[in-house]
Amino acid sequence: MTHDEKAAAVHAYIAAFAANDPEAVRQIFSAGARVEDPVGSPAHVGIEAIVEFYTRSMAMKPKLQLEGPIRTAANSAAFAFSVVFEGTDMAVEVIDIFEFDEEGKVSSMRAYFAPENMKGFPQDWSA
Repeated sequence: MTHDEKAAAVHAYIAAFAANDPEAVRQIFSAGARVEDPVGSPAHVGIEAIVEFYTRSMAMKPKLQLEGPIRTAANSAAFAFSVVFEGTDMAVEVIDIFEFDEEGKVSSMRAYFAPENMKGFPQDWSA
């Protein structure tokens, strides 16, 4: 895949959130993909589990904003972005890494963030 093809997948991911369209991720992820969001949490494996995860995530009305250029190498893309939740002062600073399969679909997504990257959340958010 070219840099532009990988970047297009990232932009499609951002657009899915802008449209609040969890079904749009079906076009981005492979059938057997794995999503670990955040890294260290139980993975969502398979497209149905992934769409269900994004349906729940998008219910919070997050708005994603890229924070700098998309970086690509080999079969991967890394990108920093911020997530702001509509109607709140909550925000998260995230770095996602996509790995792509031979068909150009995302086969793995890992999200990197920690409590230090979460702003405006209640202290008992993770409880």
